[in-house]
Amino acid sequence: MTLQEQVRKAFGRHAGTYEQRASLQRAVAWRLARHCRELPLVAGPCADLGAGSGLLSRAVQQLRPSLQPLRLDLCAELLHQGARDGGESLLWDLNTGLPPQLENASLLVSSFALQWLECPQDQLEHWCRRLAPGGWLVLAVPTAGSFPQWLQAAAGARGPCSALPLPEAGALVHGAQRHLKLKAQRRLRFSRFAPTALTFLRQIQALGAGSTPAAPLTPGQWRRLEAAWPAEPTLSPAGRPRKLLTWEVLVLIGQRPAPSPWRQAGTVA
Repeated sequence: MTLQEQVRKAFGRHAGTYEQRASLQRAVAWRLARHCRELPLVAGPCADLGAGSGLLSRAVQQLRPSLQPLRLDLCAELLHQGARDGGESLLWDLNTGLPPQLENASLLVSSFALQWLECPQDQLEHWCRRLAPGGWLVLAVPTAGSFPQWLQAAAGARGPCSALPLPEAGALVHGAQRHLKLKAQRRLRFSRFAPTALTFLRQIQALGAGSTPAAPLTPGQWRRLEAAWPAEPTLSPAGRPRKLLTWEVLVLIGQRPAPSPWRQAGTVA
């Protein structure tokens, strides 16, 4: 089974409870939607890429009711969850690029989706090229600065790190800058506490986001990873040690420049 098939099936199994557990994704969706509220948009289609159950699309619509992004995702179960509010959706594999109806897009938004694609930087640049002149990309994606505690524990346990490999933020920024004038680029950090490292894995799996190309860890490997995971100096309300896991999320907001009028007219300097 390919990683993409693993991802689709895992999210499908947990689609019914996804929004109950997706607190980080919801917070980032509202952050992006607030950026979309005042953007000066040109004519053209609008879409949410990797929309899932529609957290980002609904936030955009609530803050800017004139916009109703087309929701693209490969997981039919998640799209079905979002269909309750009447949003238009399309079952689509983003690894194949964007569908023809999104040519010259006015606005493309995406949150926590690009990291699941086979070639994130290539797909990001493809998205940029599909924008109309003056069109906007508003993106959030977890990047390789995430999970430093997990990586440290794996090194300390002398074992593999089974976390999903994430794209490098710098490479994504560089790729986007080839096509867009960036209005914002930020690396945000979000942290979560849990009593054990295994708790983090269970939380990620319960969301449907536990797919990875790495082989599953054995019980012995998990015990060594747990022992090597750094404990935080701050205790839980019950006075017990806690473990920490941190996400690095890249937020990019960029506009595709309009062609130079001199170039359009064929004028040579």
